[in-house]
Amino acid sequence: MTAHTHAAEELCDAGLNLYAHALREGRVGAEAVEGAPCLVDLGLLQPDAEDLRWLQPVAPAFALHRLLRTVEDRIADERRLEERLTSVFLPLMRIDGRHTAAADTPTITVLNGTEQINRAITQAMADARQEALCVQPHAGLLGERGESARLVALARDQALLDRGGRSRTLYQHTLRHVPAIVGYHELLHGDAEARSLDEITDRLVILDRTVAFIPANPDGTLALEIRQPAIVSYLATTFDRLWRLATPMYPESVQRPTLNGITPRQRAIASLLIEGHTDAVIAGRLGMNIRTARVHIAKLAATLGSESRAQLGYLIGQSGILDREQ
Repeated sequence: MTAHTHAAEELCDAGLNLYAHALREGRVGAEAVEGAPCLVDLGLLQPDAEDLRWLQPVAPAFALHRLLRTVEDRIADERRLEERLTSVFLPLMRIDGRHTAAADTPTITVLNGTEQINRAITQAMADARQEALCVQPHAGLLGERGESARLVALARDQALLDRGGRSRTLYQHTLRHVPAIVGYHELLHGDAEARSLDEITDRLVILDRTVAFIPANPDGTLALEIRQPAIVSYLATTFDRLWRLATPMYPESVQRPTLNGITPRQRAIASLLIEGHTDAVIAGRLGMNIRTARVHIAKLAATLGSESRAQLGYLIGQSGILDREQ
């Protein structure tokens, strides 16, 4: 017989199956638990008072409550240990001459979940007095999720503007004429501006150039709160350079020029095409769906007289449209 080893508080597959069988039948033979002694250890089976050859199952609701109480007691013990360790080490940290006030606050904090992320940004916004720099890519800005996010952001953005601060937001060009995005800025009163680029970084929030928030996973359920001065300064400098390259969107919208029948969006696509990117990658980087990207590629090919993908790349290079853009 193989050794039956696992953590004391765990229920193995063999034990789970035997416990389920006991619940269905009302009892199991005492010899049956030889392969799953964890059932007795966890108190899920108890001897039949009338016949010790049998074991009766304990009600799952009662067993769960008792096990959870055990977990809660263990957590309470761990917390008491934390308090004891803290009380011991705090005086030692005061003695240590290398300990400074700056070390009391983590420079990078992981935020888990939308609620915690929003709470941290809201608190930082309430403390801000000068400016909010934001990068808002296409993903998550439209639909119900985007509407909910704007409702959360409106009050805290307006509060910063009311304190005399300013707001600067970077979007992708594909959002320039989306009513919900433009309408949001029209609701703000104060020094709020928006600009757009073909491609931008992932979502970024910088407040007073002292704290920054960036995503920590693809779906945005994790974020990093950064208070390390060198990193925040680097991110702010990156934002400043993108801002200078961007096209004004609000409060005044600047129309980007069309060159020889090639629209600005088609030039952006052309730039990515000659780099060898697929339609899906191009769509993702420019904040559009793949069908729209293919429509623009087809129009670009028709304008340049291309009959194939390979010929299109050659004609883009020969046309000089990207040189003129630079």
